[in-house]
Amino acid sequence: MLAIGLMSGTSLDGVDAALIETDGEALVRPIAFRTEPYSDSARAELAEATALALTFDRPRASPPIVAAGELIVRTHAMVVQKLLRDAGVAAAAVDVIGFHGQTVAHRPDRGWTWQIGDGQALADATGIVTVSDFRSADVAAGGQGAPLIPVYHAALAADLEKPVAILNLGGVANITWIGRDGALVAFDTGPANGLIDSWMEAETGQRYDANGQMAASGRVEPTVLDTMMDNGWFDLAPPKSLDRNDFTVQPARGLSAADGAATLTAFTAQTVARALDHLPERPRRLLVAGGGRHNATMLAMIASATGSTPEPTDALGWDGDALEAQGFAYMAVRRLGERAICFPGTTGVPAAMTGGVVHRPSAG
Repeated sequence: MLAIGLMSGTSLDGVDAALIETDGEALVRPIAFRTEPYSDSARAELAEATALALTFDRPRASPPIVAAGELIVRTHAMVVQKLLRDAGVAAAAVDVIGFHGQTVAHRPDRGWTWQIGDGQALADATGIVTVSDFRSADVAAGGQGAPLIPVYHAALAADLEKPVAILNLGGVANITWIGRDGALVAFDTGPANGLIDSWMEAETGQRYDANGQMAASGRVEPTVLDTMMDNGWFDLAPPKSLDRNDFTVQPARGLSAADGAATLTAFTAQTVARALDHLPERPRRLLVAGGGRHNATMLAMIASATGSTPEPTDALGWDGDALEAQGFAYMAVRRLGERAICFPGTTGVPAAMTGGVVHRPSAG
């Protein structure tokens, strides 16, 4: 099948869109990928919706959140058109879209997770069958609802020597461990770029620490780092997942911009090291995807903290910026075939299960 995957992460930087050919099993052929950045006004609108959603005890309609959901659909529909134009592929040739939507709150401890963006509206706008709401069924069954990409990581890594681990450094970091027998263990490890991005925007007006240059010019403050690591969540056995807002930059307040960036980057590295202690066996390779792989200072700190050499997935021919979007395309194909996307070792769901709601374009 030809499938499009759409991902808008907690960093609120834009929409990733990937077109792949896949059978939902071992065959995966990337065809096209593009990123569409959000405007400043769109980022502000989504940030407002997220801040509001976090005040609720359960998902419910609210005008700013409804408006943000409509923005998500408009933006994603536009990106689909641009991706198809880039690839020279007609919409009628595409079998399915995997539409993640925008997470505004993730509270599996309260029995819910909330991704805005109407899958039916996107199906109608594009004329393509759309799968959305990938996480809710897992949470309803007692799972964490995240991470979901491990099933795709396993397909990509089928021919690699095991055990191997894939570390995704997005707003939040998560890791997938694949054992010699194909067993999967996956969980969120802690903040990745999220806190650093928030710090940089507040302290310098920049959206992120380009290549880790600010962190490289600063000094890690050990007292602050120890305070941030003194959190029982890191000792919890997986599976486990996070909302980006479960951690804040507050402990770093009062540090210089450079020292704060260095300390928050070291925090990410230490949480990755702690996560490796939860794996059944040390991985032979630590492959790194997501925006954080562009941060040389972060990778150096992870190497120092873990004793492993983080390898960007691009060295294997995997586009580390595209993997999450590709993963939702892959999972959409699996959903159409009623195949599992969630597993006890990845989300803590009691038994392997599929997920996602299928929306077919309305007639006319």
